[in-house]
Amino acid sequence: MTTMPFPARDYLPVLRELTGGFTDVLRTADPAAPVADCGEWTLADLGTHLGNVHRWAASVVTTGESQRQNFADGPGADLASWYASSAEQLLDALEAANPGDRCWHFGGAEKTKAFWYRRQVHETAVHLADARGAAGHDFALDPAVAADGVDEVLAVLMPRVTRWHPVPHLPGPVALHATDTGDVWTVHPGEPPALGPAADCAATVEAPARDLLLRLWKRTGPAPRTEGAAAAALLASPLTP
Repeated sequence: MTTMPFPARDYLPVLRELTGGFTDVLRTADPAAPVADCGEWTLADLGTHLGNVHRWAASVVTTGESQRQNFADGPGADLASWYASSAEQLLDALEAANPGDRCWHFGGAEKTKAFWYRRQVHETAVHLADARGAAGHDFALDPAVAADGVDEVLAVLMPRVTRWHPVPHLPGPVALHATDTGDVWTVHPGEPPALGPAADCAATVEAPARDLLLRLWKRTGPAPRTEGAAAAALLASPLTP
């Protein structure tokens, strides 16, 4: 079973590896390649988006305060180098930060800088999957990291979903099983749905943790095994920003 979330600083080597992988894709793939599951974005659009997310998150971590997002900034001619610099700004900010210090974030948990270590790992992981797909490559992710990403969606993002989307309705509880890590989450009906104690569920979703993570973020990929109407309703619901 995976211990989630990880200690904040344990996310740093994971984030460095993921941002390095994203930089490698930008250096080698066609920037005009379309990105599935991201509307009309090209790989260049995706790289610009993620680089600006990193810069914004770095400014939040550094100041501890909410910052205006400025996604009008562009990378210029060398997208890969600009993105790598953006990632380094974020990593430097997180390295210098005390995870327990007070800091604004959009989640419902305690307002500390620890939130951003985890959030930026999973922001990068999902977009690295997008980028590698655009480049025609598969995406591998450590199962424990993927399981932690599933936990973040269900424990942190789903309870805030009403800020961004209509409340999804579930006809009953759903158990999600990560078949490679053994982790299980039980989502109970509510406004919005929320994680709760384990229960006997007529509805289930089963897949490796990576595939669960990507499906919760509405990415195409291997379909999980599902049983029950509530499972279909959960997977059809918007659960993330």
